[in-house]
Amino acid sequence: MNSAERLLGEAALARFGERTALYCGNESVRYAALAERVRRAASALAGYGVGRGDRVMILMRDSPALAETWLGCLWCGAVAIALNDKLSEDDYRFIRADCDARLVIVEDRLRSMLAAFGDELASAGKLVLVDSDAGAVPAWNAAMLASEPMGPALATRPEEAAFWLYSSGTTGRPKGMVHAHKDIDAVGEVFRAVVGLKPGDKVLATSRLFFSYGLEHALLGPLALGASAVLNPDWSDVRTVVRVIAEHQPVAVFSVPTVYRRLIALGGETLGPLRSVSFFFSAGERLPESTVSEWRRLVDREILSIYGTSETLCVVMVTPAGTSFGTHTGLPLRGVEVRLLAADGSEVPQGEPGVAWIKHPSLTTGYVNRAELSEEQFRDGWFCSKDVFVRDAEGYYRHQGRADDLIKVAGQWVRPDELEEAVLGEPAVAEAACVPFVDSEGFERLALFVVARSSAEGAVESARAVCEARLPKHKRPKWIRAVDELPRTLTGKVQRFKLRALLERELGAES
Repeated sequence: MNSAERLLGEAALARFGERTALYCGNESVRYAALAERVRRAASALAGYGVGRGDRVMILMRDSPALAETWLGCLWCGAVAIALNDKLSEDDYRFIRADCDARLVIVEDRLRSMLAAFGDELASAGKLVLVDSDAGAVPAWNAAMLASEPMGPALATRPEEAAFWLYSSGTTGRPKGMVHAHKDIDAVGEVFRAVVGLKPGDKVLATSRLFFSYGLEHALLGPLALGASAVLNPDWSDVRTVVRVIAEHQPVAVFSVPTVYRRLIALGGETLGPLRSVSFFFSAGERLPESTVSEWRRLVDREILSIYGTSETLCVVMVTPAGTSFGTHTGLPLRGVEVRLLAADGSEVPQGEPGVAWIKHPSLTTGYVNRAELSEEQFRDGWFCSKDVFVRDAEGYYRHQGRADDLIKVAGQWVRPDELEEAVLGEPAVAEAACVPFVDSEGFERLALFVVARSSAEGAVESARAVCEARLPKHKRPKWIRAVDELPRTLTGKVQRFKLRALLERELGAES
């Protein structure tokens, strides 16, 4: 099997060929045209000497060009690796060495992101720019136009590598994960189980295609079902999100809690176009109850929680429609198994917290060049997520945070998100994040960071007052600090290690 052929081969084109596959700005691309471009990309890759199993790094904004290049890799049996366009030069160097890429294809306007590393790639004949007319650097678009479309897709094995994903780097170096051609068979289950997506329906995701959440819901899932994906090549501010929704009226929108909170800040009148959307989904971090209730008040729609990982590629669990109150994460999707285990490996009883071990049809086999970590987290077809959940009497899973974030204060377990939830409803507080921190006496305590809506001092005092009024003493933060913004990965997750480092520098300077 070849997953690109599954999506854009003769059988798929017989059903969807004349429908629109992609919308991007003023451009729309039919399935038949996308299939031809993918085959041209495959042929162009072969012209650069790329063959079966060769890794190809792709640094482009979300666009039809990225989609056809990425799928072209799969069509010819190569391995696609879409890159985050906000990484450092050092990170790009690391990923190149980690995956041993045969070729690096870069959109011209992103060339500066590679800095001196780009010159080294060009000298080694490894760099291709999309539109370059410089004789020393080949031009990808010119190679595409000069290439005849490749014939049938390479017949790959189901377990053969199709693409790699790199983690978003919340704690350090990105981790590479290999996904096979068979894994694409599992994409789009949320569309089937919850949305009831039909051919021709439009879908919008604010997360980028280098991230598994965006890849599944803004490209692979829609293509698998004959729907239309709405792409935005530039990083979206919330007013752009509103404008694109008003223009395309997608049936489903996939985003993250940070974007929903920023949309809420625009006010109800501005959010009017969003009422045309049937389904809103949120992933990447826990969805606060306050955000769910305020969204329901302003937009008259639910936000349904999604939980998934780069390791699984596809969604693990989702909140069923009609049950979203911000209090649970959801139920496992078809074909997914979840076990909650204690530290000794035993299954925890209902209502008790345990670390989620997941069996999923699209699970990666492990981390690239990380044998020890792979052995720790992958066993007998199961993956240790390191996320803690509680399962209630109705079978719903409730996310409790990361296993390494839960701490004991005064002999009692505390979840940092309890503090965040307590203060997020305060008018003075726009965002909040709580992190464990070891004090000067060696005891673990809590530090709360808040982003103010207006006055930083007012946000800190408001947070302090609500914590004293609503939380028992052992759950109250020892430190409360205001920051201009929370450091986040490009997938929306708070980089808590950076907040710890901020406090560490402050306290170190005082001593």
